[in-house]
Amino acid sequence: VIKPKMSGKVQVNSNAAEQTRPKQKSKFWAYFWWLFGGVFGAHHVYLGRDEHALVWFCTLGGYFGIGWLRDIYRIPTYVADANDDPEFLSWFKHQVRFNKKPPFGTVRFLGAIIVSYLFGQLVLLAIPEDEINGINFKPLIILIPLAVAYGTWLVGNVGREQGSIWLALIVSYLCYPTLYYIGDDSTWLGLMVLASTLTFDTFSKEWRLRRRQKRSKSRRLALFLVFALVYGGLWASYFYFNATLTDSEGEEIKLSEAIKHFLTSPIWLDLKASLEDTWTQTKHQGFWATWRQVIDLTDPRGEINAYRVLGLSQTASQSEVTHRWRALSREHHPDKVKGSEEERRQAQERFLEIQQAYEILSSAKNRRQRKNKKSD
Repeated sequence: VIKPKMSGKVQVNSNAAEQTRPKQKSKFWAYFWWLFGGVFGAHHVYLGRDEHALVWFCTLGGYFGIGWLRDIYRIPTYVADANDDPEFLSWFKHQVRFNKKPPFGTVRFLGAIIVSYLFGQLVLLAIPEDEINGINFKPLIILIPLAVAYGTWLVGNVGREQGSIWLALIVSYLCYPTLYYIGDDSTWLGLMVLASTLTFDTFSKEWRLRRRQKRSKSRRLALFLVFALVYGGLWASYFYFNATLTDSEGEEIKLSEAIKHFLTSPIWLDLKASLEDTWTQTKHQGFWATWRQVIDLTDPRGEINAYRVLGLSQTASQSEVTHRWRALSREHHPDKVKGSEEERRQAQERFLEIQQAYEILSSAKNRRQRKNKKSD
């Protein structure tokens, strides 16, 4: 436990620290979890840095892996912090003694801007644009300042720094009415994010002199589950109600409608039937026999496609293959094409495709003949 003296100096109460000292963390395991799950904050969960873990979870490793890579050289410091390492505590006391409040940190400030903007933008995107059963959900934009302030507060409470959410929340809501004057959502949100982050950094942040009371495993798990459900629910709402696709004609189609149509399309119905047949076969013939058949269906040698190019079924004999190859070669020979350069190029490609298909099937026949001779 770190306590400031009345004189302004910082002193470590060694007896209390010894009694409340958590189980020592290992650099090995910190790097292990960094490698296997670090993009989602697994190493921060291990080190008890829950706020840091939540930031990594929602930004995929600190802005798509940038923070995750930075942690390569930051992990030793995080481990020393978690273990109340004497050298780290000495450095921390020096910082507290010479800085009344945490100095400005570019990485933390930019992180707060990114996360608060992400949260605000996500709430904005998740609100259904159209009425659902006659209900207009657009008034829920009133929650955007709350999301922005929470993002600012979350980053501001990582590690040995802390601060109250209230000032950032008040300033965010003071910026809310400017939407009707600015008109543009992105500019409005950017202004709110900047005001919230500057307010927290200037007036709210302070040193975390006492280690936060240790949470139970069940409470930590509940925290992560609630966060994941809310965060995932917002993304689900966006994709279901508002996300769109652009077709070849340049028209936008709701993603939810596109998925519904896909589930009734021939390609999905054929795939679904194939998966059901594969599952049934697995139950009767075993995994490895089915696995070999699945490999064959992926056409690794190109034989299935070769039959398709020649317009033959897979049961065609070699004589039928040869006859069809000769007929198609004469029909699509490039010398017969007297059209444009593009037509001659297409004819050349088609001719080469036919030759390649015949070579694949001939090689397959020779391979099977050699295999049969060996077995005899």
